[in-house]
Amino acid sequence: MSTWPSSAPGAASARRFVAPTLALSIALASVYWALPEDLTAWRSAGIVAGWAGTGLLVASLLLMVREARLARLLGGLELSYRWHHRCGVIAYLLLLCHPLALALDGWGEAPQLAWQTLDPRAQSWPLWLGWAGLLLLMLGLASTFAVHLPYRRWRSFHFLLGGGVLLGLTHVYVLLGNEQLLLALLLIATLALGWRLLASDLGLSAHPYRVTQVEKPAAGVIEAALAPCAAALALSPGQFVLAAFGDGPSFHGCGEYHPFTVSGIDHQGRLRISVRALGPCSRHIQELEAGVLVRLQGPFGSFLDNVRWAPQLWIAGGIGITPFIAELRAQRCSQPTTLLYLYRHAADAIFLEELAAASRADAQFVLLTDASGSGLPDVDRLLAQVSRLRERQVHMCGPQPLLATLTAALRERGVSAAAIHFESFDFR
Repeated sequence: MSTWPSSAPGAASARRFVAPTLALSIALASVYWALPEDLTAWRSAGIVAGWAGTGLLVASLLLMVREARLARLLGGLELSYRWHHRCGVIAYLLLLCHPLALALDGWGEAPQLAWQTLDPRAQSWPLWLGWAGLLLLMLGLASTFAVHLPYRRWRSFHFLLGGGVLLGLTHVYVLLGNEQLLLALLLIATLALGWRLLASDLGLSAHPYRVTQVEKPAAGVIEAALAPCAAALALSPGQFVLAAFGDGPSFHGCGEYHPFTVSGIDHQGRLRISVRALGPCSRHIQELEAGVLVRLQGPFGSFLDNVRWAPQLWIAGGIGITPFIAELRAQRCSQPTTLLYLYRHAADAIFLEELAAASRADAQFVLLTDASGSGLPDVDRLLAQVSRLRERQVHMCGPQPLLATLTAALRERGVSAAAIHFESFDFR
C-alpha cells in the first residue's frame, strides 16, 4: 500500500513559544534586578509581585505592536494578541498583590499601619501615581472582556492600559530614581505605545492601494480588486491584511483598520479581498466603489504555509473560503487536497463555479459542498467522504462554533491536534 509524504517540520511550532518566553524573560529580569535582601517575608513578596507585574505589563505592550515581521517572529498576530491579554491580566493580579503584601507586612507591627498603607488619603503623590496606574489598568482590562462594546469605544478604553503602565513606571521611577533597568522598561513601553498609536492606529506605516474594481459574487458579499500606489506588499495565499478604506466620489470610509483575508494575488502586486456584511463597518463597505484609496498593513498570518508538504483537508465555512480560493488561484495543488465547502444556502456560496472548474482541471483537487441551512452541518456524514483522513493536514477557516464542532469531530476520528490548523481573524 502506498503512503503519502509526511509534513515537513517547520519553524512555526517553535515560534509559538517566542511570545511567552519573551514575557517571562522580561518579568524574571525585572525580579532578579530588584530581588530584595534582608527584608521581611511579606515585604519581599510585595516587591517581587510589583516588579514581576511591571515586567509583564511592559511585555504586554510589546506584544500588542502591530508590525508584520515582529508578528511573524512571535508566532503570528493572533497568538501575540492572546499573550498580550494574558500578560495584562496576570500583571494586574500581581500588582494588586503588591500593596496588599506591603499592608500585611505592616499588620504585624500595628493594624493601623496596615490600613495606612492601603488608604489613598494617607499617601504621598508618588504613591498616588501607583494607585492611579492600577485604576487605569482595571478600567482598561474591563473593556477587554466587553465583547459587544463598539470598536471605537473599546479602543479608547484599551489605551487606558498604556496610560496605566506609564503611570506605574513613573511611580517606581520617582521612588527609586535613575535606575538602568527602570529606564529600559520605560523606553520599551514608550516605543511600543508610540508605534501602536502612530504607525498602526494612525496608519503611518500603511501601504497605499486603490480600489480598481468591485464585484458582488453573492448577497451581502463584495470582492474588491486593489492595485498598489507605491511598493506592493509581499503576500502569499492564506495571509490577511488590515485595511482602512478612505473616501470616494460617493463612498465615505469607516476610517478603521479591520482584518480581511486575501482572496487573490497576482504577479504585479495587485490583490483581491472579499468582505461579507457582518458588522457596522463591513456592512458599510458593501457600497464600496472603484477609485477609493485603501491603506493596508501587513501581511500577517501563516495559515497555509505547509500546504505543499502533506496531503490536505481544507474546510471552509461561508466567507472562510477566501484563503483557499487564493491558494487555488495562485497554483495547482501539489498534494492530494480535499476542500469541504460549507454554507447555509446556495445563494451564499461564493466562488462555487470557480471551485468546480478547478476541481475538473486538477486531478489532485476534490471539491465537496454542503448547504446546511440554519443549523450545523452533518459532520459525521461529511467527514466519512474524506479518504485517509488521519494522514491529512487539516486547515479550517470559518465561524467559531463550526470550528469547535469540527475540531472535536476530527479528534474523535484520530486526527492529531498538531495536524489541525485554523486562524480566527476575529481579534480587534
